[in-house]
Amino acid sequence: MWGLGVCMSLFVALHAVLVYQETLSALNAAYDRSLLASAKTIGESLELRGGASDSQIVAQVPYAALEAFEADSRTRMTYRVTDARGGLVSGYPDMQLSPLSKPEGHGYAALVEFFDANYDGRDVRVARLMQPLSNAATAAMAQIDVAETLELRLSLARNALRQAVGHHALMLMLMYAVVFAVVHRATSGVRRIGRQIEARDPQDLSPVDVREAPRELRPALEAANRMLSALHDVGERQKRFVRDAAHQLRTPLAVLKVQAQSTLRGDVEPMQGLREINATIDRATHVANQMLALAQVEQMRLVAARDGTPVQAFDAVVRDVALALAPLIAQRDIEFDIDTDAAQVRAHDWMLSELTRNLLANAIRFTPEGGLLVVMLVNDGDCAVLSIADSGPGMAADQRDGLFVPFSGKSTEVSEHAGAGLGLVICQDICKAIGATFTLDNAFPSGLVASVRVPLANGRTHALALGRGLSPDTAEPVGMDGAAKPARSGPSRPSVAKS
Repeated sequence: MWGLGVCMSLFVALHAVLVYQETLSALNAAYDRSLLASAKTIGESLELRGGASDSQIVAQVPYAALEAFEADSRTRMTYRVTDARGGLVSGYPDMQLSPLSKPEGHGYAALVEFFDANYDGRDVRVARLMQPLSNAATAAMAQIDVAETLELRLSLARNALRQAVGHHALMLMLMYAVVFAVVHRATSGVRRIGRQIEARDPQDLSPVDVREAPRELRPALEAANRMLSALHDVGERQKRFVRDAAHQLRTPLAVLKVQAQSTLRGDVEPMQGLREINATIDRATHVANQMLALAQVEQMRLVAARDGTPVQAFDAVVRDVALALAPLIAQRDIEFDIDTDAAQVRAHDWMLSELTRNLLANAIRFTPEGGLLVVMLVNDGDCAVLSIADSGPGMAADQRDGLFVPFSGKSTEVSEHAGAGLGLVICQDICKAIGATFTLDNAFPSGLVASVRVPLANGRTHALALGRGLSPDTAEPVGMDGAAKPARSGPSRPSVAKS
């Protein structure tokens, strides 16, 4: 409102100045015509006498001739007539006028110009008329200066200015009242929404109703609703994390206490008790590490949304993880086959490593001793497709619905061995964070295939179709050219249907 008031006041002040100048210009034009009429009256009273050598201009101008052109008692008019040599013919001898402004004409047919000057300490307006004279013997030119004081002109201009300022002040107050009413009405919705938000419970992260909001405010409210939705998701994840942590860590701690008490009482042999305690600690450590990894996925996702996501070599990450887990593969005498194409994706190195480690560790766990484990990373031009196929027992039909539910007994162990964990939940959350897709399918004749499709950093599209890693009709890994690679001796390879 202050900004609008200042702008309108400046506009009114500028308009008042323009009105004053235009009024004064109009008054000058009108009164200059009177000055010209007075000069012409004086010119008509001039007479040229004598011949070419002794010519003389004679004037018979009574002062009463000027009274007809005086507007009122505040105006004083003076005149002076000179010949071509500057000699005084009639009028005031001390009226020596020097223009204070550039002489200007108004398009009159007479030889006249108007200018401002100073006479007897007062500002005057002067009309200077060049009057030609002639008789039968010769011709001459007379200069007639008629000056008028400016009191009346300035008084009229000031009156016009005062009236304009008064009208403009009234108009300004009306405009300000109208603007205030319009702005107050237009912002009433903003204040109403502000009161609604202030009255909310701090835990209430439901969206703000934008249906009655001003149209200009809706984009901001919609953005705020998206932020509230994101905060709600973060809050729900935190609640889930605390709930799961309390549930999953309480049980192994209670078991650990019972085992320690049994060992201390001598109910079990000390070495057996220590082994049981060690196994319980291993399970609790595994669960704690998985929960911390799940929390870190959310943290990395928020960091990526704020700072952007770096480009990583997915193939290098897959090979590093496979090398780190090689002792587990060798321990179970698993036949291992890995084939990777170069692929650059946008994701944090930790996310790609954690995703690959969870999937590969799960496959190692359920691949029988002497079985086959195949890891492939294929660059199809749009996405990097990671396929990990084991030759384990596969996935029962009743387990599919609970695979991605935390601690459901199916989220990590996808076989007849029931358990609890977060492995697949972590994988799914990482895929959501990096814009990837994740599927699990049974292989033929046995085994499980985990497929992850990650958009390339410079891919043509972010296609969401899954699969493509192993030949659909054979049990052979395929390369970028589609040719089957030579089979290795050992157990039959699981096949992965192209989806």
